[in-house]
Amino acid sequence: MNPRDPQKPFGPVVVGDLEITVDKDVCIGASACIAMAAHTYALDNDGKAVILDSADQDSEEAIIDSARACPVQAIKIKRVSTGEEIV
Repeated sequence: MNPRDPQKPFGPVVVGDLEITVDKDVCIGASACIAMAAHTYALDNDGKAVILDSADQDSEEAIIDSARACPVQAIKIKRVSTGEEIV
């Protein structure tokens, strides 16, 4: 597991035109995000989703769907170009 930014494994990190943030205090490690975007997330040693350096290998649609799949809404996605909060 290689976080995209080792100093900020939960983000925010920018992948393409998306800014991804995982709220580690809300994350319950359900892994729904991993099922939808396996290149974007992995669980750390505490069972919390972190954003991987391979995130750009998943499609924008998969990353957005992964945030929507989170049962506790721990993942927030914003569009960088417009500032729009997508999820």
